[in-house]
Amino acid sequence: MTNTPPPTDSELAILQVLWSKHPETVRYINDTLNAQRNPTDKEIGYTTTLKMMQLMLEKGLLKRTIVERNHLYAPSVSREVTQSQVIQDMAIRAFGGSALSLAMQALGNADASPEDIAKVRQWIDSLENGTL
Repeated sequence: MTNTPPPTDSELAILQVLWSKHPETVRYINDTLNAQRNPTDKEIGYTTTLKMMQLMLEKGLLKRTIVERNHLYAPSVSREVTQSQVIQDMAIRAFGGSALSLAMQALGNADASPEDIAKVRQWIDSLENGTL
């Protein structure tokens, strides 16, 4: 686990882009975020994205390298570590720390296919057997 706080929704959007393709420039991130936004939402300004990424750099969520005057950013935390951190934070804030309540709510609100349910059963079996 990292010592950084869980990312905000805006930070998570930037990390999602960088997990898919990195390292990248602020311009690329900004253009990608704007392409993904709902058409009724206001466009995200370049300087807003730049400032957010600078703050993320200070927090330790991103790392930056400079190549021929280009500032290239990459995530400094993996998707898996961040997902775990976000889930743990959500379990504490919204479910009183109960992993069971969180899992039941997530499965109850999703259209879980028989295959998904089988994978959850396998995962639970692995947990019980100590093979996970």
